[in-house]
Amino acid sequence: MKALCVSDLPLILETSTTNTRNLKKHKIESYLEVYDSVTELPDSIQQLINKAQQAREKAYAPYSHFKVGAALLLENGEVVSGSNQENAAFPSGLCAERVAVFHAGATYPDVAVSAIALTVRSLQKEIDKPTPPCGACRQVLAEYEIKQQSPISVYFMGEIGKVVKAASVSDLLPLIFDSSFLR
Repeated sequence: MKALCVSDLPLILETSTTNTRNLKKHKIESYLEVYDSVTELPDSIQQLINKAQQAREKAYAPYSHFKVGAALLLENGEVVSGSNQENAAFPSGLCAERVAVFHAGATYPDVAVSAIALTVRSLQKEIDKPTPPCGACRQVLAEYEIKQQSPISVYFMGEIGKVVKAASVSDLLPLIFDSSFLR
């Protein structure tokens, strides 16, 4: 495992803002842990990734042929999983992360999420690049992280290869839209 600055990974966006009047720039950095394989992770996280892989194989992905599985570890020890569910009316489908999070929220509404593991598999090619949650899923995870007032560790990988860990959703979505904007 090594700590890695987000700028070292092309799959995560480094954010910079500029005020053209004052030419002020703000750099936002996130640090991620990168593991060369699942076997370097603690046993509990290896088991969580295994649950995500099992969920991935249950995905309904007839259009994208891109299967995604997610598994949540709740603070009470329960594991809740989900897989992507596509629909011919594309916006009607749901990502694996949101399926799992919404199921956990409905079934265990007062139990915090400790960690989420995410794994993908394409039916067209082997994916060896860690694949992070999409923007919509990051926003949903951020909502739950804020609600529970504790970080959610996010582990993500391709079908094989390296595993990336973000200690908090805010490492993947540093400029979170939350309820404070609605007041």
